[in-house]
Amino acid sequence: DVEGDADAFIAQYDEATRKVPRVAAEIARRLLQAGRAEQALAAIDSAEHRNPMDRDWPDFDWVDARIDTLDALGRGQDAQRARWSCFERTLSPEHLRAYLKRLPDFDDVEAEAKALTHAERFRNRLAALRFLVSWPALDHAARLVIAHAGELDGGQYQILSPAADALAGRHKLAATLVLRAMIDFALSKARTARYRHAARHLRDCAGLASGIANFAGFETHAAYEQRLRRQYPRTQSFWSLLA
Repeated sequence: DVEGDADAFIAQYDEATRKVPRVAAEIARRLLQAGRAEQALAAIDSAEHRNPMDRDWPDFDWVDARIDTLDALGRGQDAQRARWSCFERTLSPEHLRAYLKRLPDFDDVEAEAKALTHAERFRNRLAALRFLVSWPALDHAARLVIAHAGELDGGQYQILSPAADALAGRHKLAATLVLRAMIDFALSKARTARYRHAARHLRDCAGLASGIANFAGFETHAAYEQRLRRQYPRTQSFWSLLA
């Protein structure tokens, strides 16, 4: 690397190892630095993705090296297609931002709307929620939660807690459903270490309830809490936290 000797770097690896996506990406970056973009692309495209899941969750080093190589070759449209493809598969905000940044004025608005609609329909609901909250696109996030409340894994509090906080301002029903997912998980799985948080979430639900004019077919807060008391009457370590 210090000598800028790309060939010496490549020679460290046998032919099979050069086809590992991570290694192919490293080789391509050295060839790019040496001004050998065509060879860099050949190195990238020779990689073998042995894991079928790579099609859904790619090696980001490999993807980024390929995009940089396409740009270096003046193949901007191909690079843009690669950015969009990566976003479609993974909801990577970095690739979406890079994609939008390179679009002509006003085209980016339409493309962003398309991206948010795609995210709202993404098969992994939690990944979609995390993306939409962080973007932020809270209207889309709220619709996602209301449409798929039953699919939220309440154990994923590292995603759901910030989502509830973000939604609580303008989307109180969605925030409530996110909080309920975490409450239900803690009680149904008897996760006693989570009871303190679940009790706080239930109090938060009570606070949000006054701002919800229409529960859209979901239980009101009073009905929800009554059901919990019937369903978990012996979970005194939880109910004592609300006394």
